[in-house]
Amino acid sequence: MTRRDQLLARLLSGYENAFEKGPEIVVAAPGRVNLIGEHTDYNDGFVLPCAINYETMIAIGPRSDGEFRVLACDQNDAQDRFDPRAKFSSQSDEWKNHVRGIAASFLERGMDLTGANIAIAGNVPQGAGLSSSASLGVALGKALAELNGLTHMSPTDFALIAQQAENDFVGCACGIMDQLASARSREGTAMLLDCRSLESKAIPINPKLGLLVIHSGIRRGLVDSAYNERRVQCEEAAAHCQVPALRDLTLDQLDACSPGLDPVSCRRARHVVLENARVLAAADALENGDVAMISRLMEQSHASMRDDFEITLPAIDGLVERVSGLLGNRGGVRMTGGGFGGCIVVLAETPMLGQVENLVSEKYRAPDGTAPQFYPCQPSAGVARLEL
Repeated sequence: MTRRDQLLARLLSGYENAFEKGPEIVVAAPGRVNLIGEHTDYNDGFVLPCAINYETMIAIGPRSDGEFRVLACDQNDAQDRFDPRAKFSSQSDEWKNHVRGIAASFLERGMDLTGANIAIAGNVPQGAGLSSSASLGVALGKALAELNGLTHMSPTDFALIAQQAENDFVGCACGIMDQLASARSREGTAMLLDCRSLESKAIPINPKLGLLVIHSGIRRGLVDSAYNERRVQCEEAAAHCQVPALRDLTLDQLDACSPGLDPVSCRRARHVVLENARVLAAADALENGDVAMISRLMEQSHASMRDDFEITLPAIDGLVERVSGLLGNRGGVRMTGGGFGGCIVVLAETPMLGQVENLVSEKYRAPDGTAPQFYPCQPSAGVARLEL
């Protein structure tokens, strides 16, 4: 039985036990790993994520009483219930807020929602920077659209609704990258995304290259981390330099307006300006199969996150350095995600990945002794309704 089949079986079993009948619709949306382009999305910049074959599934069916009844299979079968037609508030349990936030985003757009039985199950590692929350939001958005016959809605709509839910209801000022990667990705490709226009281009990943995500064993939390602080610093730098966003700034312009700018905010801006250039160069290198260039760009990206954006940790830096020493110019490695723990991503010639896993298994432990976890990934397609 495949990992997807196992997840689907668990979801359907939970739904049927909770609601005493089967669902009408099942939707799946993937997590994502960002190959390069960290903290550029909310600065209107460029990113290069790809969806991965770890996903969140939603099973849904109609209710006649107008209520939402929600089962979280991964939270010890915890449940929530609320009436989307009545005023409802955020809860202490974050998973409930993701669901309530999606419902609120639909209602704010003037779309009525029928009552629903909903079950949620996923296998995207949580707290790892692989966008488990974005995949939940995108999957639930499509599931509600399918149930309510909202055929005019596009994958981009689901991404925007999921982003709004995180911003307004969960309290995380995330950009749009995670949701769009989960909604619009194509199998076998990375997605070069312009976070201002929301235009994207599918960049084929050479089948000879493999993708390995390694969880450092250091759990991270986006809302509680310095993520929001970094966002404010970037906005301050853009305002000081009199540009709409750091996307509009060149390095020469940043140097010219650095007098009077807080030195910390200046370093944050320097990272974003140079990272945008690295994303565009990496997309070209990936398209041309230039693995040595990809290796250099990922190395530069990690150094910038460490020195200018200051979102890495010594244990993560050591892990990246160890893997980089093994890969040489046959692949790239960097921390991925918002920072302060989570995962590193390795994009390398496939035969190298087993060597990487052996090295890290033998030589690395998190500061508390936790062993690393390995997630071999395939570049996957975005959100879709599954055939039952």
